[in-house]
Amino acid sequence: MSQILWNQMVVLVAVAAALPLFLSFAILKPKTKEISFTGSEQENTAMATEIYGVKIERNPPESRLAELGVRAWSTWEGHPSKFPWEFKATETMYLLDGKVKVYVDGHDESFDIGAGDLVVFPKGMKVTWDITEAVKKHYSLEK
Repeated sequence: MSQILWNQMVVLVAVAAALPLFLSFAILKPKTKEISFTGSEQENTAMATEIYGVKIERNPPESRLAELGVRAWSTWEGHPSKFPWEFKATETMYLLDGKVKVYVDGHDESFDIGAGDLVVFPKGMKVTWDITEAVKKHYSLEK
């Protein structure tokens, strides 16, 4: 086998091996960025995700929920349905049960929130909520 043919085979094998990694980065996903919800000085900072201006902290520790007083917040329940909603105030919610597909106005992609998520929607945001599993949540409105 000639040296040129051998070199071409080596390059093809290397490209084939790297292709799955390249494709995993090339798949389009909603724009997200890592943000920080600051806790008390005794706790480490919990990492969260921000999608289209919505802050989502997945499965925060109970100490974080206690610090915020989540268990004393009002509750709301919703059955599977789809409806538009505008947040008249910044709303922080902790989902106890269920699953919601959220469509933020002006964006084509949706994202899911569900049981165990601590979520902050900014004042003035317009969304469509598609409740796919009955929801129960604690919520607090910024005054």
